[in-house]
Amino acid sequence: MQHTVSTWNTHFLSFIVLLIRSFPQSSPSPISSLHSPRVDLVQSVNQMVGGGVIQQILRRKLHSQSAATPVLSWFASKKVHEDAAGSSGVRALALLGAGVTGLLSFSTVASADEAEHGLACPDYPWPHDGILSSYDHASIRRGHQVYQQVCASCHSMSLISYRDLVGVAYTEEEAKAMAAEIEVVDGPNDEGEMFTRPGKLSDRLPQPYANESAARFANGGAYPPDLSLITKARHNGQNYVFALLTGYRDPPAGISIREGLHYNPYFPGGAIAMPKMLNDEAVEYEDGVPATEAQMGKDVVSFLSWAAEPEMEERKLMGFKWIFLLSLALLQAAYYRRLKWSVLKSRKLVLDVVN
Repeated sequence: MQHTVSTWNTHFLSFIVLLIRSFPQSSPSPISSLHSPRVDLVQSVNQMVGGGVIQQILRRKLHSQSAATPVLSWFASKKVHEDAAGSSGVRALALLGAGVTGLLSFSTVASADEAEHGLACPDYPWPHDGILSSYDHASIRRGHQVYQQVCASCHSMSLISYRDLVGVAYTEEEAKAMAAEIEVVDGPNDEGEMFTRPGKLSDRLPQPYANESAARFANGGAYPPDLSLITKARHNGQNYVFALLTGYRDPPAGISIREGLHYNPYFPGGAIAMPKMLNDEAVEYEDGVPATEAQMGKDVVSFLSWAAEPEMEERKLMGFKWIFLLSLALLQAAYYRRLKWSVLKSRKLVLDVVN
């Protein structure tokens, strides 16, 4: 009977020790520093355990009584598994919190970048983007017509002359006729005065405003950029220009656009001074192609792409010729090397070790 009571006392004492040690101990805080019976109990037991009093009692009891070992081992293993499970759960929660925080911060940065730089433009399959692809010259001609009738009233193309259009979109006679329709201020004459004359092939396309100040005054302070190199001056130029021309929308709820501006998500800031200029059937094409908004946008972008890089076709053709010639030279060099070195590589050397 005494042995049984002593055994149960040992089990109960070991259970109390494990239970007390399983209490979470946090760092000191103003609330935990207040007097509490539970805190005193935990501190007293920890001091006893730290001093080795309970360990010594358990060691003596368990050394003589092997029957208590499975019970204590079960409690200890259960405590280890619970600690491991608790640590894994806390680690999983920490990783989940870090992931959610990173996702929110990324979305915030993406939203801020979108508001500052505009919505990312889609990638469109332009027919002249291939390695050996050339411009669609019919589209360039239609794009020049769109520029003349829609864009030229505000935007200039100061780097393009009428002679540049010869052989690309118009014949020489057609280009001369278009140039003769404008009047160019030239001079001075023999009397020292300026005069006007009909345009020639060597003249540049006319500018809508005399200077930048006049352009800003006519457009409410906004300056229409020159379009000669616009597809090279903007990031993702062709796609950006097409998305901008066809991307006008009504402002979403919560966004107010001040008077005189128009909402376009592809423009940095979302508010642009240029109104929507491309509308269905706004231009009547000479070749009878339906003048939809998308068709006019595609044609004018093709024309602007050619204006920014008129030498592209010649450069691609020259590159193909050089690659072909260098390939022939490489084959000739490989054959010459094989011809000269085959004799040396296939010869057999015999060493007369006797003489």
